[in-house]
Amino acid sequence: MSKKENSREDIERSSEEILEETMKEIYDGLQDSAAEDVQAGEESEEPDTDSLQELEEELSEGEEDPFDGDDGVIRLDDNEEFYDREDDEDDAFMSDEDELEPEEKTDGKKRGKKKVLIVLLVILGVLVLAYLGVALFFTRHFFFYTRINGTEFSAQAAGAVESYMEEQVKDYELTLKEIDGGSESIDGDDIDLTYVEGDEVTTLLKKQNPLLWITALWNHPEITASVGVEYDKDKLNEVIAGLKCMQPEEQTAPQSARPVFQDTEFVIQDEVIGSQIDTEKFTETVNTAISGFQSTLDMEAEDCYVMPAFTADSPEVAAARDAMNSYLGANITYDFNPYTEVVDSSVISQWVTVDDSMNVTFNQDAVRSYIQELANKYDTYGKTRTIVTSLGNTVEVSGGTYGWQIDQEAEYNALTANIQNAETVTREPQYARRAASHEGNDYGSSYVEIDLTNQHVWVYVNGQCVVETDCVTGNPAEGNGTPQGVYSIAYKQMNTTLRGPKKADGTYEWESPVTYWMPFNGGIGLHDANWRSSFGGSIYQGGGSHGCVNLPPSVAGTVYDNIQAGTPVVCHY
Repeated sequence: MSKKENSREDIERSSEEILEETMKEIYDGLQDSAAEDVQAGEESEEPDTDSLQELEEELSEGEEDPFDGDDGVIRLDDNEEFYDREDDEDDAFMSDEDELEPEEKTDGKKRGKKKVLIVLLVILGVLVLAYLGVALFFTRHFFFYTRINGTEFSAQAAGAVESYMEEQVKDYELTLKEIDGGSESIDGDDIDLTYVEGDEVTTLLKKQNPLLWITALWNHPEITASVGVEYDKDKLNEVIAGLKCMQPEEQTAPQSARPVFQDTEFVIQDEVIGSQIDTEKFTETVNTAISGFQSTLDMEAEDCYVMPAFTADSPEVAAARDAMNSYLGANITYDFNPYTEVVDSSVISQWVTVDDSMNVTFNQDAVRSYIQELANKYDTYGKTRTIVTSLGNTVEVSGGTYGWQIDQEAEYNALTANIQNAETVTREPQYARRAASHEGNDYGSSYVEIDLTNQHVWVYVNGQCVVETDCVTGNPAEGNGTPQGVYSIAYKQMNTTLRGPKKADGTYEWESPVTYWMPFNGGIGLHDANWRSSFGGSIYQGGGSHGCVNLPPSVAGTVYDNIQAGTPVVCHY
């Protein structure tokens, strides 16, 4: 066995063995003391020789000793029986003892109590001396179960600790336990690690209170000692930089705990530590571990990883969650008869965000984007429509001023107010323009159809054609062609005069008195034309109007009676 192994074997004797040896010595001492007390008690109980001698003298005064000198011959008188001198002396002694028995019994009891007290005091004294003796031992030795830098040095002197550490330097290796379960190591030889004798261990020994040695039996001391070593810090930094765990591709950034939407509310999602290393803290911790001869370094336990800014227990996260949930009380149902769109917690939750500092924001842009999506889906204003004409032809109609159009700014204000007030409502969105229906063609079943190619007009009320007639529309040859598109009747008026552009002298280029006036596109409208004798055909191509739709006087009144302001007008080719 090597010298190093023998040294370690002596040091690594278990605390139980050392304690057992110490207590055995105390127990043996107690037994020796008890044996001495018993022997002293027995000697004190022997008869008092002085008292016996006095008794013999008294007896000798009245009688002659039947013994003649020391020849051992027994003599008898004529009237005396045979007796033994020794028996006679015993009888005399016994008689005297009987006379003193009560007093002797009292003295015996006192002596017994005194002996017990003496024995107890002796035992207590022995225990105190033994405790102090152990305390004296621990003025130069570490307490039982003492661990220094993770290694047990129970009841060992500072010199033994220093010797062990000096031996350990030669084979030193620091194992790094990583958060993902992997491990790497730093070898002392790679950093030129050498031992430097110091007074660190002796100083730590002096700090322990030897009188409190017994507390170590249940409160095992754990000591971290920065024992003197030297190593090349530049080489250590190189070794650390070369570790696999230090490579960027091996690291994942931490994630703070944060509120996330689940089912109907925001809840706190736990943080993720990740594997991104705090280089400065890691380097510092490695240096401390090497200086203390630690064999392992738990990187997670030593906080070597970059920690999330907020954990699930952070009050900031709880406050953010509560703030975000405060937006979820509203429920808005949009009525796009026969369709509906619902804004509830599942939708609103997408508009409430929290940044890395746990600041809650109501995302206004997200709300506006949602309203824009509604407009894209339900707006018809300005869109090309595909319709089936009264003649059964399928045509596309673009242009016009008619159709659904959501007033997006007004609707944004209305929706955010609903959310802030946690309202539950069913309503239409705010409109800039309205139409008749969200089903099929938005102009519904009551409208006016003007076929610009066939120069014909149909008037429908609730899906039924109530009147139809030939017409004359604008003259395209003069740039006055009637534009296509879907419009609506702005108003209707009887007995008015239509006028052209005003001239410099205050007169108008033309004036046309009409009985029925029904404008739908600025100055363009339907009206009777009593100056015409025929309608329809190709008249409009050379003799058309300034853009209006001329109707025969005989049917103009019927058209007038079956339309109203807002009635859609569909003009197509």
